[in-house]
Amino acid sequence: MRIAPTKEEEFQILEFDGDLSRLAYAEFFLYNLLKAVPSAFTRLDAMLFRLNYDSEILQFKESLQTLELGCKELRNRGLFIKLLEAILKAGNRLNAGTSRGNAQAFNLTSLRKLSDVKSTNGKTTLLQFIVEEVVRSEGKRCVINRNRSLSRSSSRSSNSSISSANAASREEREKEYIMLGLPMVGGLSSEFSNVKKAAQIDYEAFAGTCSALTARIAEVRMTTSQCADNGEGAFAREMKGFIEAAEEELKVLKDEQMRTMELVKKTTDYYQTGASKNKESHPLQLFLIIKDFLNMVDHVCVEIARNVQKGKHPLQVLAPHPSHQQHHRCQ
Repeated sequence: MRIAPTKEEEFQILEFDGDLSRLAYAEFFLYNLLKAVPSAFTRLDAMLFRLNYDSEILQFKESLQTLELGCKELRNRGLFIKLLEAILKAGNRLNAGTSRGNAQAFNLTSLRKLSDVKSTNGKTTLLQFIVEEVVRSEGKRCVINRNRSLSRSSSRSSNSSISSANAASREEREKEYIMLGLPMVGGLSSEFSNVKKAAQIDYEAFAGTCSALTARIAEVRMTTSQCADNGEGAFAREMKGFIEAAEEELKVLKDEQMRTMELVKKTTDYYQTGASKNKESHPLQLFLIIKDFLNMVDHVCVEIARNVQKGKHPLQVLAPHPSHQQHHRCQ
């Protein structure tokens, strides 16, 4: 917190024409300071702004970079897209026989509701089922790729023995799929580190940064002009270079901000057509939703790993609980 006299208090101190020895130490100090440098506090305020300017700009640039990298992460087709495709399939299965049973897309906000849809036993959620299916699929893909690396001759000679062994150890194979796929799905969050960081950006502060700094630069320019007019040319010359450089930098950053937010809009529309035009939605809503979803997936992966260690059987079927089926259909 900064404590400085108001303009009215400065005027009263400067107008004092009594015995200076009767002034308190604070007033005596201010009187002599303001007599020597009338614009002392205005200049101090400008110098403080200059001191903090670089750190504010650095934080702003980091936010721009985070948003751009977050959009890039979301544009990469990979395991995340497979999860979304699995969710769409599961939603169509739940809605089979209805007008929503052949959906081509769904509302991303429904990702947060996947834990609300439960099976008939009331224990398994739709999210758990989907994540385990993707984990199993990725693990199976790893096994297939590994087997392809074996020589054809070796594969042919042991074909019959492998077949019988597989038939006798289906449970072991399922466990292997889960154990191989878990690190891949469980590590998904690390691939979206910038998405998670973007979700934590204070959008109102971010959106107003350039305007606020530009306004402050204008105030500092006015201060230096007044100082120059009052014979304080040294201060004006000292601040001139900073002011001009800051004005140019802010123009560039304003354009960069517009470009970045346009990229955010395009990425949002990539996942949900027209979503960026919704005036009521948060401009960074996409990052917020996906951050929450990834946290949910992480939690489910921990549960799956715990169940495997306890020797529990993997999920095989999904039978939605009647009390939830109607309320949380994929849109």
